[in-house]
Amino acid sequence: MTNKVWFQTGIAIIITLLIIMLVIRVQVIFEPIFTVVATIFFPLLLGGLLYYITEPIQRFLEKRRAGRLTSILAVFVIILLLLALLTILIVPMVTQQVQNLISRAPVIQNEIEQLFNYALSQRDKLPFDPQKYIQDALDRGSEMLSNVASNVMAILSGTVSVLITFILIPFFFFFLLKDHEKFVPAMVSPFKGTFKQFLTELLHDIDNTLRAFIQGQMLVSFILGIILYIGYVSIGLEYALLLAIFALFMNLIPFIGPWMAFIPAALLALIQEPIMLVWVSLITLVAQQIESNLITPNVMGQTLNLHPLTVITVVLAAGNIAGFIGMLIAIPTYAVIKTVIRNIWNYRANIRNTMLSEPRNT
Repeated sequence: MTNKVWFQTGIAIIITLLIIMLVIRVQVIFEPIFTVVATIFFPLLLGGLLYYITEPIQRFLEKRRAGRLTSILAVFVIILLLLALLTILIVPMVTQQVQNLISRAPVIQNEIEQLFNYALSQRDKLPFDPQKYIQDALDRGSEMLSNVASNVMAILSGTVSVLITFILIPFFFFFLLKDHEKFVPAMVSPFKGTFKQFLTELLHDIDNTLRAFIQGQMLVSFILGIILYIGYVSIGLEYALLLAIFALFMNLIPFIGPWMAFIPAALLALIQEPIMLVWVSLITLVAQQIESNLITPNVMGQTLNLHPLTVITVVLAAGNIAGFIGMLIAIPTYAVIKTVIRNIWNYRANIRNTMLSEPRNT
């Protein structure tokens, strides 16, 4: 029985849970380590995100005989130029729309309350009670906004931590661009034989998984944001740029994000002019069809190979556990875990096949 896969897997899970329990019990000992990890986590995360976004630019330049330091300098210059361009062109427009939205917030709130009150007054004519769904939606929305606000305030409240973060992000970003080929050899250097080969393939697969998701999802969200902005402007929807930028960031969350982006656009369209809601719905439907049938298959393909039901379940569970940040990192984390499990399974299968194929001594 000890040779059965299910038995060994169960023992591994039990040992892992015991280790986690022991770490929690003696967490005071590991508190300095947790502090260091918490300090470098977000800078490393953001630096890694920038690396995966800009790595194709570096690869493109180096294929054309540019040196490593030259390509890194070019990447930093491109980022600075894009930030300057956004500051000159986009930020004033966004600021103006935000100020207009804030000045009209009481009127918008009053009109939304009137819409909800009208829906509640007609609940006897509906096959379901809308009060429960509206209240649940409001509770979830307020909880998410409070979580985001508390996270932002927690980050901004520590001036030293903010300075450290801004210093460490370009530091990690620079060395990821400079030495990314050295990471895997350095990690596998203490090992030998088949396990070294397995670990090398595992790290490369994790790298490919993260690259496929981050680069693909960022490009898909950017294209979808442009499509929605063009559509919103063409129908004369107010706050078109603000809604398109919000949709761009929400679409980083697969499946759930587009619905989250549609809700504020639909509410503002309904307040502006009821017929505008129909046009916003059509634009969203067309944009989603273009994204799901043309953009995503050609940009991301079937690299991650995740079932939609699995994606929805993972995103909702991560949202309940860790809020908005959890929803953002849920799918890449799940994809990495799936890659690790698949590689471990293949490694064990290869070892078993090798042992069975070896001739036995008689």
